[in-house]
Amino acid sequence: MSIPSDLPVVAFVGARRIARDRLDRALPAIHAAAAAGEGPLVFDRVDGRVVDLDLRGDVAAARARLGPALVEARRGPGRPKLGVTPREVTLLPRHWDWLAAQPGGASVALRKLVEAQMKAAEGPDRARRSKEAAYRFMTAMAGDLPNYEEATRMLFAGDWTAFDAAVEAWPEGVRDVAREMAAGAWRNGMS
Repeated sequence: MSIPSDLPVVAFVGARRIARDRLDRALPAIHAAAAAGEGPLVFDRVDGRVVDLDLRGDVAAARARLGPALVEARRGPGRPKLGVTPREVTLLPRHWDWLAAQPGGASVALRKLVEAQMKAAEGPDRARRSKEAAYRFMTAMAGDLPNYEEATRMLFAGDWTAFDAAVEAWPEGVRDVAREMAAGAWRNGMS
Protein backbone atom coordinates (compact mmCIF):
# COMPACT_ATOMS: atom_id res chain seq x y z
CA MET A 1 0.00 0.00 0.00
CA SER A 2 1.46 3.34 -0.97
CA ILE A 3 1.60 6.19 1.52
CA PRO A 4 0.41 9.58 0.22
CA SER A 5 3.23 12.12 0.06
CA ASP A 6 1.03 14.80 1.66
CA LEU A 7 0.08 12.69 4.69
CA PRO A 8 0.30 14.86 7.84
CA VAL A 9 2.89 13.21 10.10
CA VAL A 10 4.82 13.76 13.28
CA ALA A 11 8.13 11.97 13.89
CA PHE A 12 10.03 11.27 17.08
CA VAL A 13 13.39 9.92 18.12
CA GLY A 14 12.72 8.77 21.64
CA ALA A 15 10.64 11.56 23.22
CA ARG A 16 12.22 14.25 21.00
CA ARG A 17 10.04 15.48 18.16
CA ILE A 18 12.12 15.77 14.98
CA ALA A 19 9.45 16.64 12.40
CA ARG A 20 5.82 17.73 12.12
CA ASP A 21 4.71 18.39 8.56
CA ARG A 22 3.50 16.73 5.38
CA LEU A 23 5.40 13.49 4.86
CA ASP A 24 7.24 14.69 1.75
CA ARG A 25 8.57 17.71 3.67
CA ALA A 26 9.31 15.78 6.88
CA LEU A 27 11.11 12.98 5.03
CA PRO A 28 14.62 14.54 5.08
CA ALA A 29 14.64 14.77 8.90
CA ILE A 30 13.16 11.27 9.24
CA HIS A 31 15.67 9.84 6.75
CA ALA A 32 18.61 11.57 8.48
CA ALA A 33 17.56 10.13 11.86
CA ALA A 34 17.25 6.66 10.39
CA ALA A 35 20.63 6.97 8.65
CA ALA A 36 22.17 7.97 12.01
CA GLY A 37 20.72 4.79 13.56
CA GLU A 38 18.31 6.71 15.78
CA GLY A 39 15.21 4.69 14.83
CA PRO A 40 12.62 7.40 14.21
CA LEU A 41 8.99 6.62 14.96
CA VAL A 42 6.54 8.29 12.56
CA PHE A 43 2.83 8.80 13.28
CA ASP A 44 -0.11 9.77 11.09
CA ARG A 45 -1.38 12.95 12.79
CA VAL A 46 -4.99 12.22 11.83
CA ASP A 47 -5.47 8.68 13.10
CA GLY A 48 -2.48 8.20 15.43
CA ARG A 49 -1.23 5.09 13.64
CA VAL A 50 2.46 4.38 13.16
CA VAL A 51 3.54 4.96 9.55
CA ASP A 52 5.93 2.32 8.24
CA LEU A 53 8.31 3.93 5.75
CA ASP A 54 10.80 2.36 3.38
CA LEU A 55 13.84 4.54 4.01
CA ARG A 56 16.39 2.54 1.97
CA GLY A 57 18.72 4.55 -0.23
CA ASP A 58 18.89 8.31 -0.21
CA VAL A 59 16.06 10.76 0.47
CA ALA A 60 15.18 10.97 -3.22
CA ALA A 61 14.79 7.17 -3.43
CA ALA A 62 12.62 7.12 -0.29
CA ARG A 63 10.52 10.01 -1.64
CA ALA A 64 10.08 8.21 -4.98
CA ARG A 65 8.46 5.28 -3.13
CA LEU A 66 5.75 7.53 -1.69
CA GLY A 67 2.36 7.61 -3.34
CA PRO A 68 0.82 10.62 -5.02
CA ALA A 69 -0.69 13.38 -2.94
CA LEU A 70 -4.38 13.05 -2.20
CA VAL A 71 -5.72 15.88 -4.32
CA GLU A 72 -9.38 16.81 -4.33
CA ALA A 73 -10.92 16.58 -7.76
CA ARG A 74 -11.60 20.02 -9.19
CA ARG A 75 -15.21 20.71 -9.94
CA GLY A 76 -15.97 22.08 -13.32
CA PRO A 77 -19.19 23.22 -14.89
CA GLY A 78 -21.98 20.72 -15.32
CA ARG A 79 -23.42 17.96 -13.23
CA PRO A 80 -21.06 16.48 -10.61
CA LYS A 81 -20.02 12.87 -10.91
CA LEU A 82 -21.50 11.26 -7.83
CA GLY A 83 -19.87 7.87 -8.17
CA VAL A 84 -23.19 6.13 -7.60
CA THR A 85 -22.97 2.48 -6.61
CA PRO A 86 -26.09 0.37 -7.17
CA ARG A 87 -26.92 -2.03 -4.34
CA GLU A 88 -29.99 -3.90 -3.21
CA VAL A 89 -32.04 -2.53 -0.34
CA THR A 90 -34.75 -4.60 1.34
CA LEU A 91 -37.67 -2.65 2.78
CA LEU A 92 -41.26 -3.31 3.76
CA PRO A 93 -43.98 -2.35 1.24
CA ARG A 94 -45.06 0.65 3.32
CA HIS A 95 -41.46 1.93 3.25
CA TRP A 96 -41.33 1.63 -0.55
CA ASP A 97 -44.68 3.42 -0.78
CA TRP A 98 -43.41 6.30 1.34
CA LEU A 99 -40.15 6.54 -0.63
CA ALA A 100 -41.98 6.51 -3.95
CA ALA A 101 -44.13 9.44 -2.82
CA GLN A 102 -41.09 11.61 -1.99
CA PRO A 103 -39.90 14.32 -4.39
CA GLY A 104 -37.23 12.82 -6.63
CA GLY A 105 -38.21 9.25 -5.84
CA ALA A 106 -36.69 6.56 -3.64
CA SER A 107 -33.03 7.15 -4.50
CA VAL A 108 -33.12 10.87 -3.75
CA ALA A 109 -35.05 10.33 -0.52
CA LEU A 110 -32.62 7.62 0.66
CA ARG A 111 -29.58 9.79 -0.14
CA LYS A 112 -31.11 12.69 1.82
CA LEU A 113 -31.86 10.43 4.80
CA VAL A 114 -28.31 9.03 4.81
CA GLU A 115 -26.76 12.51 4.51
CA ALA A 116 -28.89 13.78 7.41
CA GLN A 117 -27.80 10.87 9.61
CA MET A 118 -24.15 11.34 8.66
CA LYS A 119 -24.37 15.02 9.60
CA ALA A 120 -26.11 14.23 12.90
CA ALA A 121 -23.38 11.73 13.83
CA GLU A 122 -20.53 14.05 12.80
CA GLY A 123 -19.76 15.35 16.31
CA PRO A 124 -19.82 11.99 18.10
CA ASP A 125 -17.86 10.36 15.25
CA ARG A 126 -15.23 13.12 15.37
CA ALA A 127 -14.91 12.70 19.14
CA ARG A 128 -14.55 8.92 18.84
CA ARG A 129 -11.90 9.20 16.09
CA SER A 130 -9.96 11.77 18.12
CA LYS A 131 -9.99 9.59 21.21
CA GLU A 132 -8.83 6.57 19.22
CA ALA A 133 -6.02 8.54 17.54
CA ALA A 134 -4.82 10.04 20.82
CA TYR A 135 -4.98 6.64 22.51
CA ARG A 136 -2.91 4.97 19.75
CA PHE A 137 -0.30 7.71 19.93
CA MET A 138 -0.21 7.78 23.74
CA THR A 139 0.12 4.01 23.98
CA ALA A 140 3.14 4.04 21.67
CA MET A 141 4.85 7.16 22.99
CA ALA A 142 3.72 7.64 26.58
CA GLY A 143 2.91 4.16 27.91
CA ASP A 144 5.86 4.33 30.32
CA LEU A 145 5.46 7.99 31.27
CA PRO A 146 4.03 9.17 34.59
CA ASN A 147 0.25 9.59 34.67
CA TYR A 148 -0.26 7.61 31.45
CA GLU A 149 -3.12 5.58 32.97
CA GLU A 150 -4.74 8.70 34.41
CA ALA A 151 -4.45 10.54 31.09
CA THR A 152 -6.01 7.58 29.28
CA ARG A 153 -8.90 7.38 31.75
CA MET A 154 -9.53 11.12 31.47
CA LEU A 155 -9.36 10.95 27.66
CA PHE A 156 -12.15 8.39 27.56
CA ALA A 157 -14.07 10.10 30.38
CA GLY A 158 -14.07 13.32 28.36
CA ASP A 159 -12.47 15.38 31.15
CA TRP A 160 -10.17 17.83 29.34
CA THR A 161 -8.98 19.61 32.50
CA ALA A 162 -7.85 16.38 34.19
CA PHE A 163 -6.36 15.07 30.91
CA ASP A 164 -4.40 18.29 30.46
CA ALA A 165 -3.07 18.08 34.02
CA ALA A 166 -2.12 14.40 33.60
CA VAL A 167 0.01 15.05 30.50
CA GLU A 168 1.63 18.27 31.79
CA ALA A 169 4.84 16.57 33.00
CA TRP A 170 5.40 14.68 29.74
CA PRO A 171 8.18 15.71 27.35
CA GLU A 172 7.05 18.77 25.40
CA GLY A 173 6.73 17.12 21.96
CA VAL A 174 4.83 14.10 23.29
CA ARG A 175 2.57 16.28 25.44
CA ASP A 176 1.77 18.69 22.61
CA VAL A 177 0.95 15.95 20.10
CA ALA A 178 -1.22 14.07 22.63
CA ARG A 179 -3.16 17.29 23.29
CA GLU A 180 -3.47 18.02 19.58
CA MET A 181 -4.76 14.54 18.75
CA ALA A 182 -7.21 14.59 21.66
CA ALA A 183 -8.56 18.08 20.86
CA GLY A 184 -11.50 16.77 18.80
CA ALA A 185 -12.61 14.52 21.68
CA TRP A 186 -13.86 17.34 23.85
CA ARG A 187 -17.38 18.65 23.38
CA ASN A 188 -17.45 22.23 22.06
CA GLY A 189 -13.68 22.37 21.86
CA MET A 190 -12.10 22.34 25.30
CA SER A 191 -14.77 22.01 27.96
